[in-house]
Amino acid sequence: QVQLVESGGGSVQAGGSLTLSCVVSGRIFGSYGMGWFRQVPGKERLIVATITSSGGDTYFTDSVKGRFTISRDNAKNTVYLQMNSLKPEDTAVYYCAARQWASIALRTADYKYWGQGTQVTVSS
Repeated sequence: QVQLVESGGGSVQAGGSLTLSCVVSGRIFGSYGMGWFRQVPGKERLIVATITSSGGDTYFTDSVKGRFTISRDNAKNTVYLQMNSLKPEDTAVYYCAARQWASIALRTADYKYWGQGTQVTVSS
């Protein structure tokens, strides 16, 4: 059983920063591709960033490029999303996701395991 537990969400003012963490249970975290998605009420869940199993390749959706960083620590079974220069439009529930392949993937259907989500609210 693979479980993902996110933390680090909260409320900040525009221009502020937050770091989300996602701890993954299981012995083969190092083989999983990982992603961060976000969702606002009434809309679909969309990719924010993704990272390969080794951490050697990353992808960011255009709206967060230059502001967000994704990283992972395979020794700690943890993936991070560092969010800087936050904007009100970044407000959403953020979800961590894991897939059983190492490569970059952008669709929700590509990921098998999901966390419960953590709320990020950015006020203007």
